[in-house]
Amino acid sequence: MERIYLDNAATTPLDDEVIDCMVNILKFNYGNPSSTHSLGQEAKTILEEARRKIADSLRVTPGEIVFTSCGTESNNMIIKSAVNYLGVERIITSALEHKCVAETCLEMKKLKGVELVYLRPDSSGDFDLDQLEKALKSSDKKTLVTLMHANNEIGNILDIERVAHICKENNALFHSDTVQTMAHLDLDFSKIPVDFASCSAHKFHGPKGAGFAFVRKSSGLKGIITGGPQERSLRAGTENVTGIAGLGKAWEISQDKMEDYKNHILGIKHYAIQQLKEKIPGIKFNGRSADNSSLYTVLNILIPYKNPLIGLQLDMKGIAISQGSACSSGASKPSMVLMSVLSEDDLDNATPVRVSFSHFTKRSDIDAFVSALQEIGESFVIEKADSVHR
Repeated sequence: MERIYLDNAATTPLDDEVIDCMVNILKFNYGNPSSTHSLGQEAKTILEEARRKIADSLRVTPGEIVFTSCGTESNNMIIKSAVNYLGVERIITSALEHKCVAETCLEMKKLKGVELVYLRPDSSGDFDLDQLEKALKSSDKKTLVTLMHANNEIGNILDIERVAHICKENNALFHSDTVQTMAHLDLDFSKIPVDFASCSAHKFHGPKGAGFAFVRKSSGLKGIITGGPQERSLRAGTENVTGIAGLGKAWEISQDKMEDYKNHILGIKHYAIQQLKEKIPGIKFNGRSADNSSLYTVLNILIPYKNPLIGLQLDMKGIAISQGSACSSGASKPSMVLMSVLSEDDLDNATPVRVSFSHFTKRSDIDAFVSALQEIGESFVIEKADSVHR
């Protein structure tokens, strides 16, 4: 059975060039980058070359890139350190954030007494940024704003530059979870005055277990993993040289081919929308995911009947999709994101699923997915009719 992968927002397959790069590092560059001998310094050079590539693309200094294990670690480090060391007493966030941000904010409320303020999205998943300005002006408390750049479930994109300027004008710190947009959109942090951002390599065909935090050099942020001087004392512990080299290679490829990849994926997404509209009567799309203003890799679909097993049924046909974000798989209820943008009628009588694309996705993958949905829908209607007649 051919396997069809439509869950790239959860993770992406490794690029062959990334695999080759990492294997080469494993074989020949096994030194500890903190060691002073030549093998250690070769490893250090690999780290710094990856750091420089990333910094150049983001238009920042290499010292502002701190290697971590993933976006979740980066987000935890930034939020917890801002509270513990920068005097943050209030966090402005939203119900649409990834769980690693949402739960960390709640932890800071419980353990440190931080005030939490939630911005309310509209039914499309967008924010009226006047809410943010009013919230910032309503208190003199030291405030951190944490809002994701692009939503991992519905693909809505925040006007990150405007938010950054609003925060700056109101003396607030701004952190953005940029895990879904790093290496997919061109980000220029010399023009976007964001204080902190996060990245995971596995979202753009790099390895799991490698990521970074962008930490503006004037911020004064301190590390929460202590015990060594690595990463400017912001993240103690021997660096994952192989993973960071893979991150750097995946980043380089993504930067070089960003427009080509984007054009291909947009073509796939538009084809998927067209085919779904034509062949699945009553289908809808959640948030802004079907709009041109959304993140081009994500499409969130509302299937016009209730079927909580649809992800499993598709998997049995060899098609991998998501019924929520990857970190919420197995959840018995819709995510906070979907509960925020869907009506009670939609939640009770329809089934949301997410498909997400990469440059490896083909039109034939979409054809197979739509055909499988048709088959499942037809059998579902027959089973439902039989149950009524019994």
